[in-house]
Amino acid sequence: MQNFNQHQKLPQIPAYAGLFLKRNLRRILCGILLIAFALSLFIPSCRKASKAASPLIILSKYSLSMNIGEEYLLKAVTSDFSFPKYKSSKSSIASVDAYGLITAKKEGSCKIRVKSGSSEVYCQIQVKKTTITLNRTKLSLEHGETFSLKAVTSNGHRPAFKCSKKSVALISENGAITALKPGEAVITVKADTTESHCTLTVKKPVITLNRTRISLYRNQSFQLTAAVSSGIQPVWKSNKKSVASVDENGAVHALKHGTATITATVDGVKKNCMVTVKSPSILLNRTSVTLKTGEQFTLTARVSSGIPPVWSSSKSSVATVDEAGRITAEKKGTALIRAKEDGATAECIVLVQ
Repeated sequence: MQNFNQHQKLPQIPAYAGLFLKRNLRRILCGILLIAFALSLFIPSCRKASKAASPLIILSKYSLSMNIGEEYLLKAVTSDFSFPKYKSSKSSIASVDAYGLITAKKEGSCKIRVKSGSSEVYCQIQVKKTTITLNRTKLSLEHGETFSLKAVTSNGHRPAFKCSKKSVALISENGAITALKPGEAVITVKADTTESHCTLTVKKPVITLNRTRISLYRNQSFQLTAAVSSGIQPVWKSNKKSVASVDENGAVHALKHGTATITATVDGVKKNCMVTVKSPSILLNRTSVTLKTGEQFTLTARVSSGIPPVWSSSKSSVATVDEAGRITAEKKGTALIRAKEDGATAECIVLVQ
């Protein structure tokens, strides 16, 4: 018989064997439990008639971090192959069904108890708060502009959007914002119990007129134009429609001498143009004329506004005048022939001999 050398080295375990043990540790443990169970059946001395042994319980997880809405199947193996019972310490945070399916409900922590006979073990559950990331937390728009507010949640849940002032802006279920009028509003984005906010400012528009002062004669027109930063068409208005009118496109028409203010308004912002309708000047070819009864003479009037004047006689029995300025002497005497246009008057003295 060969002598054993005390200093001889023990054989080393190959590396692949160690890797095999690591990967199959759970199966090995279950096998050991099965063997122990089988031995307990065949060795009566290992069992106590008065009290059954407490089974060993092995869980797939002993601590778990979850997102709201997430599910996880907690697996449990018992040494006596009994079916364990599951219970949550706070079902409002995380619930568990009879098969070990855990459902995370809201932020917080609780324990899942797994019990079989007199044995029980726990799995610690931490339900994380849902986080929301917005592409903008501050936003400035003008009336009519749009913007897509994007929200990413930590658990992939679809967020809900809401605007604090629907008169200022509207927001769709997908986060599309449409500015309606100047003002401030808060867009609230909610997922689960978490809220995130975006402050929205709808700016007042800037209005620039092509003219802020114009001077016209009666019956003359001028086209006002307005450049509006928001692109919205203004509402035009005259404060004295008897002096100057304005249509919906900004065309100003002078009606009589005086002053009027034309206002362009967009979303409460106003820009004014002062309109002066000038009184014209009238120059006659004669300021006095002597006629004999039955004679005629034609007066001519040069009016700065280019509008023909209205002719009249102070004494039609002495001298008459037609719409063309032609005077007819009727009888001996004196009369004044007047040419009028928009408040301006020029006179000619007519002496009939």
